[in-house]
Amino acid sequence: MSIAQDTRFDAATAPAPAGPFTILHLGLGAFHRAHQALYLQALHDRGDARWVLAGGNLRPDMPDTIDALRAQGGAYTLETVSAQGERRYAWVQTIRTVVPYTPDLAGLIAIAADPATRILSFTVTEAGYYLDSRNDLDWSQAPELGADLAAAREGRPGSTLYGALTALLRARKAAGAGPITLLNCDNLRHNGDRSREGLLQFVRALGDDALATWIVSNTTSPNAMVDRITPRPTPEVADRVRAATGRDDRAALMSESFTQWVIEDRFAAGRPAWETVGVDMVDSVLPYEEAKIRLLNATHSCVAWAGTLAGYRFIHEGTQDPRIRRMAADYATDDAIPVLQPSPLDLAAYRDVVLERFANPAIADTNQRVAMDGFSKIPGFITPTIRERLARGEGIASVAMLPALFLAYLQRWHAGLLPHEYQDQVMDVDAAHAICAAADPVAAFADDRLLWGELAGDPRLETALRAATGRVRHFIGESP
Repeated sequence: MSIAQDTRFDAATAPAPAGPFTILHLGLGAFHRAHQALYLQALHDRGDARWVLAGGNLRPDMPDTIDALRAQGGAYTLETVSAQGERRYAWVQTIRTVVPYTPDLAGLIAIAADPATRILSFTVTEAGYYLDSRNDLDWSQAPELGADLAAAREGRPGSTLYGALTALLRARKAAGAGPITLLNCDNLRHNGDRSREGLLQFVRALGDDALATWIVSNTTSPNAMVDRITPRPTPEVADRVRAATGRDDRAALMSESFTQWVIEDRFAAGRPAWETVGVDMVDSVLPYEEAKIRLLNATHSCVAWAGTLAGYRFIHEGTQDPRIRRMAADYATDDAIPVLQPSPLDLAAYRDVVLERFANPAIADTNQRVAMDGFSKIPGFITPTIRERLARGEGIASVAMLPALFLAYLQRWHAGLLPHEYQDQVMDVDAAHAICAAADPVAAFADDRLLWGELAGDPRLETALRAATGRVRHFIGESP
């Protein structure tokens, strides 16, 4: 499928904001509040308050956090922790409207239809886009998409991103509220292009050609790369915030001190002056995105799966284990970095900074959080490196360790032996159990099209996975 982008809106032609204007964000989870909201706070701290945030969730999750944010007028405390253990505290006040969840999404729809709303951003995790390797919506693997399509035909928003965006953009079109930017803030390769393609496929399947035409003509979807490790908040965070600031903050959260945001400068109706507070506004996000996805996201999953198999609970414990650190470093050095060249980044230095960040014990990020959604992360983070190495006639021994670790992790899930609950939004549970129960699990795993796309069943892939599986068994002390 081709990516439908109307590029007539750019930094030169978009109207300059006078404000106050609104960024409506879907998904008020920890990452958004530690990342995008903080960049806007940095602008406010400089005296530029022309843009504010409004936000809410598409499902009835995080009720306690939403209630706390509403009680505090959208404000909260962010604790950041450096690799050296230095803690700092920021009072973030850029979320001016917290929308409580209702099934009709009426509060979000009203804000989307307001002409003062100029950017519609979202964070729903990689699995929430339901795209296969050809960027087509995978209707067969996601029955909720069909349910949302039926809901949209009845004028209801549903619960997926596409069902919600359809409802919000229908309301904006009907109100004549003007152009708007759709800004993806998830770890999805080519995230603006791909989420836009998924949205347009959904709208066209709905039969609303007028809305599809309006989206193409009145929105842009810049690609972006985001980075900041943000664990799920724990009671200990609130305790430290109380001790350091005196605030009893039920919405407090923490993240590492490192942060990065790279955005293609294609906005339909103006944007904040993010470049003045450390955001890289670029023509193409591709080299930054590929480095981050392959050297950070894939490595993160490697450490989480290996760390769980080794009996660790936290990411820093696995990173500090020389065996696991070597697996992660070998993957990056041997297979990922060579296919990322040439790059404007010092990829070896980037690799080393990533491992230093993962080893920070103050973050206390759990393997459970990072290990989730393997059936999205393998095709999104890992399969491209395998595909490119094979296309160049090169070996895949080091990168094959990552899916082999996931297979061992999946087999423990199948046997009920994981120390935590495994969550995966796109995994077919029956199919995953069948892989693990097969007479030859490696062959069944290598044949899964959801994971490998056109590489499924490739004998080179199966051979590498079989060898890597033997090394994983040795790592966890099992007989081959």
